[in-house]
Amino acid sequence: MLIGAIEAGGTKFVCAVGDKNGKIIDKISLPTVDPDDTLKAVKNYFANYAIEALGVGMFGPIDLDKKSSTYGSVLHTPKINWRNYPLLDKLQHDFSVPVYLDTDVNTACLGEYNYGAGKHADSCLYITVGTGIGAGFVLRGDVFQGKNHPEMGHILLRKHQDDPFTGSCPSHGSCLEGLASGTAMEKRYGMKANLLVDKEQVWEIEAYYLAQAIMNYYLILSPEKIIIGGGVMKQVKLYSMIRKYFLELLNGYLEVKQVDDLIVAPTLNDEQGVKGAIALTLK
Repeated sequence: MLIGAIEAGGTKFVCAVGDKNGKIIDKISLPTVDPDDTLKAVKNYFANYAIEALGVGMFGPIDLDKKSSTYGSVLHTPKINWRNYPLLDKLQHDFSVPVYLDTDVNTACLGEYNYGAGKHADSCLYITVGTGIGAGFVLRGDVFQGKNHPEMGHILLRKHQDDPFTGSCPSHGSCLEGLASGTAMEKRYGMKANLLVDKEQVWEIEAYYLAQAIMNYYLILSPEKIIIGGGVMKQVKLYSMIRKYFLELLNGYLEVKQVDDLIVAPTLNDEQGVKGAIALTLK
């Protein structure tokens, strides 16, 4: 059985074909342009394979409320051409197979839960720290969703005492995404995160904000595994700094015996999105 998978990002659509075990047989990266041209290229790629289902992890926000008249549509995204685009309807029209849709970060979480760092846990939180910040939570194989998908990147935080930056989020200013995303770092320091490697204070502030958010998520969700990925987390020393601040902020309220086993890096080599999209179709 061949399964189609799409990790639909704001910059690129990664399309893959794999099997139910998460093995990727073929993969391609297509630029995210306007919706019609992007999905035409997607359709042309999958025309080469007899897929039996299609899983899609889409950049958000998207309408996942099945009772909604706009279910499966892109909502108020910064990518203006994609706003209100009926993504699910279009994919169902283009492909004569079942189509499964979720957010990109929920899908990545499901990938790590099924095939990666969360494979042996009952519950798994996945956080991506890149251009924006998002998080997904899987409990016993099911992605958590309320009326719509959670927006964990927009929780409000306590400011670091040495950080005068007001935040980059157009809606909330100094929320997690507004303070700790790659976009926030570039606006704060005038250069991209990968050019700030030797600036220790930069990473202390970054770790403080991420640890603060993770403590909040840990108290609310009590996940067995907390996996942090995304481009900003390529700065590997962040993991130990986040763990240190996490324990300091938790302040003994809950016992964490092995913080190195709780807060971890992804293990799927940037394929958690497409592998998670495969996993979406297996329900």
